[in-house]
Amino acid sequence: MSCVQYPHALLKEVSKARTMTAPLRSLVEDNSRYLKSFELFLDRSSEHQCMQDFIHNTLPDILGSIGGGRPVFNVMGVGSGTGEIDLEMLTQLHMKHPQVKVDNEVVEPSTEMLHKYKVLVSKTPNLDYINFTWNKMTASEFEKHRQKKDLGKMDFIHLIQMLYFVKDPEATVSFFRSLLDKDGKLLISLVSGESGWRKLWRTYSNTEISNVSVNIGDIKTFLDTKDIPYSKYVLQSHIDITECFTEGDEDGKLLLDFLTQVIEFSKNAPKDLKKGVLDLLKHPDCSKEVDGRIMFNNSMEVVVVEP
Repeated sequence: MSCVQYPHALLKEVSKARTMTAPLRSLVEDNSRYLKSFELFLDRSSEHQCMQDFIHNTLPDILGSIGGGRPVFNVMGVGSGTGEIDLEMLTQLHMKHPQVKVDNEVVEPSTEMLHKYKVLVSKTPNLDYINFTWNKMTASEFEKHRQKKDLGKMDFIHLIQMLYFVKDPEATVSFFRSLLDKDGKLLISLVSGESGWRKLWRTYSNTEISNVSVNIGDIKTFLDTKDIPYSKYVLQSHIDITECFTEGDEDGKLLLDFLTQVIEFSKNAPKDLKKGVLDLLKHPDCSKEVDGRIMFNNSMEVVVVEP
């Protein structure tokens, strides 16, 4: 989680009166603070471990059917972040198809994350079978780029926790599915409908902290409507958000920034908004208490889409 890109609520413009008293800015405007909060999220959550378990225990069987026996596979990661999850999946692919070379397209708009991915590759041994192509661009920018350049069909494409950032998730899924070879697979991960994120987003829809609403249920509904075949897998995950409820705690402040996607939410949010968010985060619909710690429901689902 992340990992690559993870669930993020995008800031909408607040009312003029509230903006004058407590202007709120989107966390994506401060790349340094965003990365700090993102790294803290990874440290406090079990998401990375859940994804690793899926990659090691379930993904190999999925990857076993791709490629059609060709000597080179085309793989693409969209919103790949710093690359840890990508390399985990590529390792499993190599174990399943040890004689195959891989052309790996990386699509990632963050300069800093792309740099960290490249550093990770440089420090990781035995990657000679992979040819990396780096695309510093968003998914929509890549779509335009792709239309200008025929890069061939893809054997495996993964969209890990990135559909929150696109304007039209259904169109994005359709586009990347159209790139699949006849036995290719499109892997998508998003928060589940039972996660605390969904409750947070629905409660604060069209307000200061949220205009995100997409979850895996929306994608499954779209796929069902179009009679597109897919498999689904539930990944149970949590985030320890205990420090969010300790006034003045620096880690708590960063976690609240990540949860709300607002720069210095604790400092800048109006008191009623801050209280409402904290009350909701602690509510049983979002979290449960385990050994005195507040564990936020970060459950996810993965769907694997057929061509």
